[in-house]
Amino acid sequence: MKRIFSGIKPTGHLTLGNYLGALRRWVEVDQHQADALFSVVDLHALTVEHDPARVRRLSRQAATMMLAAGLDPDLCTVFVQSHVDEHARLSYILECTATDGELRRMIQYKEKSARARAAGQSVRLSLLTYPALMAADILAYQTDEVPVGDDQTQHVELTRDLAVRFNQRYGHTFNVPRATPPPVAARVMDLQDPTSKMGKSHDSGAGIVYLLDEADVVRKKIMRAVTDSGRDVEFDPENRPGVANLLEILSACSGGSPEELAGAYESYGALKKDTAEAVLEVLRPIRERHADLAADPGHVDEVLRKGAERARGMARPTVDAAYRAIGLLPAG
Repeated sequence: MKRIFSGIKPTGHLTLGNYLGALRRWVEVDQHQADALFSVVDLHALTVEHDPARVRRLSRQAATMMLAAGLDPDLCTVFVQSHVDEHARLSYILECTATDGELRRMIQYKEKSARARAAGQSVRLSLLTYPALMAADILAYQTDEVPVGDDQTQHVELTRDLAVRFNQRYGHTFNVPRATPPPVAARVMDLQDPTSKMGKSHDSGAGIVYLLDEADVVRKKIMRAVTDSGRDVEFDPENRPGVANLLEILSACSGGSPEELAGAYESYGALKKDTAEAVLEVLRPIRERHADLAADPGHVDEVLRKGAERARGMARPTVDAAYRAIGLLPAG
């Protein structure tokens, strides 16, 4: 079976974008057709200013939500990144393979470092080097496919480059993975700023539907979504991004193409109402299952313990091989 790896960073409450762009595909497709690993990548949350207690709380919430969405520990491996030492071990080896220029060209580094400087904050070195850790997350498991949104494809391309370079210099060690973006709603946009991704770590949540939002809150956010000038409901992402975003969300939740759905509406109000109801129908069973799991944290802990043990067993041979290949003396 092909092997898949993907992860969620615990930097905020999970959103509708996280579900439609990643989680649902993990649940409905990936865990059934591959040897799949899904991780709460908590080490990545340390690259910016953070509250330690909040990172711990969000890490548990993310793991619980992944299970609530339908990931089955009998079908896939669910674990927390920091519970598997091989990620950090391999990250340094890949830092020794990457170049300064490659890492400084990463779009997310440019954007996040610029925001930090504008806010008068220092920029942590880990913000520059974390693509090497992301590459380690992937390469440690001899991954074939990495399901990611289009904002992460640049990092997967870097991972491929590092794998090829390492293999050429030190002998074949890593499989060379490929990114597999979801076909629909891969990039759900903010309801108040449809030119920006619906991100879980934004300061304002007015345009973000969180998976644990109450039903009335979800309706209110969608009914207040920014639309565009004009009255016709058309799917035109470039010129009508607000309406296009609603059509994308409705399409992902209820089926049908955004173009076809656009023809069924004569007003923005009707589109918003139907989009809200479709979203609530998708979220209802996830919220119910999350409540059950949150009431039994011992079960979640056991799933994560077993997942980390399984992941460790998969990663250690590859990381040990990389250490030997690059010239490190084996431990006695």
